[in-house]
Amino acid sequence: MAAAPTLMAQVYNCLMRRLILAAVMVLSSVVFLLSADRGPFREIRLADLRDKIEGGWAGQMIGVSFGAPTEFRYREKINEDDLPTWTLDSVANAIDQDDLYVDMTFAKVLDEKGLDATTEDFGAMFKDAKYHLWHANLAARRALKRGVPAALSGTPRYNAHANDIDFQIESDFIGLMAPGLPQAANDLCYRAGRVMNYGDGIYGGMFVSGMYAAAFFEADPRKVVQAGLASIPAQSPYGRVIADVLAWSQQYPDDWRKVWHLIDEKWNKREPCPEGALRPFNIDAKLNGAFIALGLLYGGGDFWKTMEVATRAGQDSDCNPSNACGVLGVMIGYRRIPERWKQGISKLADQKFNFTDFSFHTIVASTEQRAIALVERNGGRVEGDKLIAKVQSPKPPKLEVWDDYGSPAERVAVSDSRWQWKGRWRLEKQTRVAGQKDAEASIRFQGTGVIVTGTYLPNGGKADVYLDGKLDRTVDVCPDEEQQKTGEDIWHAFGLKSGEHTVRLVVRGEPYRESKGTEIAIEDLVVFR
Repeated sequence: MAAAPTLMAQVYNCLMRRLILAAVMVLSSVVFLLSADRGPFREIRLADLRDKIEGGWAGQMIGVSFGAPTEFRYREKINEDDLPTWTLDSVANAIDQDDLYVDMTFAKVLDEKGLDATTEDFGAMFKDAKYHLWHANLAARRALKRGVPAALSGTPRYNAHANDIDFQIESDFIGLMAPGLPQAANDLCYRAGRVMNYGDGIYGGMFVSGMYAAAFFEADPRKVVQAGLASIPAQSPYGRVIADVLAWSQQYPDDWRKVWHLIDEKWNKREPCPEGALRPFNIDAKLNGAFIALGLLYGGGDFWKTMEVATRAGQDSDCNPSNACGVLGVMIGYRRIPERWKQGISKLADQKFNFTDFSFHTIVASTEQRAIALVERNGGRVEGDKLIAKVQSPKPPKLEVWDDYGSPAERVAVSDSRWQWKGRWRLEKQTRVAGQKDAEASIRFQGTGVIVTGTYLPNGGKADVYLDGKLDRTVDVCPDEEQQKTGEDIWHAFGLKSGEHTVRLVVRGEPYRESKGTEIAIEDLVVFR
C-alpha cells in the first residue's frame, strides 16, 4: 500500500492542478478568439449536400404540384374541403410551373455570368424570356422592354406590383446554393430581386433564402423561420408579419387555424396590387409568406403536415407549399421525403422544365456546383468528401419601404359620375374604350396614391397621362404577349401629398410598335389614402 502524501505534497499537487486549469482556460480563450476571428465553421458531407439540394428542388416540385388545383380558389378563407388526390404522375405538373422555370432561368444567369452577375444581367435574361408572366414579373418585363433600367424596373415608380409575391417564389435557387450563408444569399437576392420587386417584395425572397441557408444545418423549423426573419429588417411590414406568426404560434401551439384568423384580421387589409386592392384576392408577398411560415411551424418537420397547412391557408396555395416544402426538403434531405410524394420524380428526372435547359438532375448538379463555389468564396473549402462552410450570422439589409403612404381606400368604376369623358368613348361591359386621337378621360380624387386600371389589348395604343396638370408620362396598353389581360395597371403614382389631385388621360391615336390599333381601355381608379 502506498504511503499517504505529505501535507507539502498535497499543497504542491493542488497548486499544480490550479496552474494546469488556468493554463487550459487561457488556451481555450486563445482558441476561442482565434475561432471567432476565423468564424464558426460547419461541415457537411458532399453526399449530404447533394441530398439536401435534391430535397429542396423536389420539395418545390411536390408542393407546387399538390397545391396547383387550389391556387387562389380560397381567398380570405381556410380551405376545409378535400385536398387534391395525389398520384404517381401528379408531380409532372411542376414541369410547366413558373415557380420552377423562372427560378431556373435566374440560376442560369449565374451559371453563365458567374457569382458576380449583376442586376443588369438578370434583367437582360428576364427581358428576353418567352414565357408568360404575371403581376410584378410582367410589369417588370414591360418596363424593361420600354427602356427602363433593370435597377429601376421593380421600383414603385414603374411597378405597381412591387410588393407582390413574384421574387419570393423565385428566390429558392439562391437559398439552395447558400448553405449557412444568409449574408451572401441577401446579396444575391438584392441583385436579382430588384428586377421585379422592391421593399417587402424583395424581403420575401430574402426571408425564403434565409430559411434555406439555415436549413442545411438546422433541424428545428422554428429556428429556421427565426433565421429567415433575422435576414430582413425587423421593422418592415414583412418582418412584423413573421414576428407575429412566431409569437402567435407559441401562444396557440396546437391551433394553426386560430393563428390563420389572426393573420387574416391584421394583415389582409393593405393589398396594393390593382387586381387585389379592396378585393379578396391577395398576392402580397408578406401575407403569403406568413402562410409559408405557418406551414413550417405547424408542420413540425412532417412533410405532409407542412404541405397541408400551407395549402389549406389559401390564396397562392401552390406557391406557398412549394416554398415551405422546398425549405423542409433541405432540412430533411431527399432520402427522407416520403416515397408517396417523390415517387414520380424519377420518371421525369431527365425531362427539361419548360423554357429552361435544366432537368431535375441537371439543376441539382448546377446548384451543387454553385453552392461549393459560393462557400469557397466566403471563406470555406472542400476537404476530401466534405464541404467546410464558414457560417454567417443573418444580417438584414437597410430598410426600404414604399407603401407607407396609405392603403387602398376606394375603387371608382368608369360608370361613376366623377369621371369626365371627352371624345368617342364606348362602353364595353364595365370598360370604357377609345382609340381616337385626343379622346380624354379625367377625374378628381382625394388621396396619396392612385392606379388607373384597364385592359392590355392586342390593338392597344398609347396615351399621355397628366397628374395635376403636368405630363407625368406616356403609357401604352400593348400586352407584349398574345393574350388580352384585364384588371391591369395602366398608370399609377404613389407617395402623393395628401389632398385633392387630378388625373387626365389623353389618347394619342397612335399604335405601340407592332400593335394592330390605337385603343385604350379603362376599367376603374384605385385610390390610396
